Amino acid sequence: MVSLCCLSSLFHPLFLLILWGSSVATSDYDDYSHEEESNDTEFSDQILCPRSFPGEVRITNNKTSLYISPSSQGHLRSPITVLFIPLIYTLVFLVGLPCNGLAFWVFATRIKKMTSTVFLMNLAAADLMLVLTLPFKISYYFLGNNWIFGEVLCRTVTCFFYANMYCSVLLLMSISVDRYLAVVHPFFSRTFRSKTFAVCMCTASWLIAFLSIIPLAVMRQSYPLSKTDLTLCHDGLPRQEQMEYFFYYFMCLVIFGFLLPLAIIIFCYVSVIQVLMVNEKKYGYALKLTSLVLVIVLVFLTPSNVVLLIHYSDSCLHIYGDLYSVYMICLAISSLNSCVDPFVYYYVSDEFRDKVRRQFRKSPKTSITSLKTTKEVIPASGSASHSRSVL
Repeated sequence: MVSLCCLSSLFHPLFLLILWGSSVATSDYDDYSHEEESNDTEFSDQILCPRSFPGEVRITNNKTSLYISPSSQGHLRSPITVLFIPLIYTLVFLVGLPCNGLAFWVFATRIKKMTSTVFLMNLAAADLMLVLTLPFKISYYFLGNNWIFGEVLCRTVTCFFYANMYCSVLLLMSISVDRYLAVVHPFFSRTFRSKTFAVCMCTASWLIAFLSIIPLAVMRQSYPLSKTDLTLCHDGLPRQEQMEYFFYYFMCLVIFGFLLPLAIIIFCYVSVIQVLMVNEKKYGYALKLTSLVLVIVLVFLTPSNVVLLIHYSDSCLHIYGDLYSVYMICLAISSLNSCVDPFVYYYVSDEFRDKVRRQFRKSPKTSITSLKTTKEVIPASGSASHSRSVL
């Protein structure tokens, strides 16, 4: 029941975004409609929707450039792309950098390493690394989609952005599995749930995430835009390259990097919620917080991956650049998860907040074992204060 409510609340805003994407940059850019009309007919011959704005490579005076349709150029120049998206990334950077940086510092230097803190420290690190790539993207969009940092840095920023985004998903999955074992199977999991178990799961998440971006790292990501002074970074790629190379890559990335982890997250948290509901009075706060975590994962991380799947399906009905512009917005929205994670996973804990306050007040060091999570709290006493440490 909870999962159905979450899914229904998610797809309403997603549907609105898709409807918006099909209408943006049509009437405002009519002056392009009679220009290079033959190229538009070339683009409409293909049924498969490409990953980025579809383009054709052109070589003039030994210089390689990329031509994209007037409709796609309209999206690149729209206020949504050059103002709204960079403003979202700026918000994520300004909030996410200090929050995740402080959280990582506390976990790494001030709290004893246990199962829960190992997971949370790695999640803070992944979110922090994603946030550190954003100044380059902010500059790129505010400059009107003009990449001025060169091909190597374009590949590096693109790879780190996607690697840390999907690493966060895998770490969220690992945390959900750990909490499922602790709450639903507490006695069975005691034999193997340990710091070593957490380290192994986190290592596997990082390894999978960085191996998954190798195909991005070996392919060219930046192209000068034909008849302009702009250089696109990852937002415009040759059509043939996308259809033959990136199609299989991004389909595997969405399925194994998001859909499978999402299914596991939903199963684990729904199971945890069912257990908590048995003692709703005892763990009411924990129940609400666990439900909130599930909703946040669905709302922030699902839209971009759903749009990406639609992007590669025959049902996209030749939307091409229009659909990719929706994906760009959804991708920016998904980065907001890096702002929300610290408040849902770290700062919600009374002990974590107390530890931060003590450090800023420069009070004498006191010992603290670990941030309590569901795995430490549920089998223990049923005080109301303990339920606040469920995450």
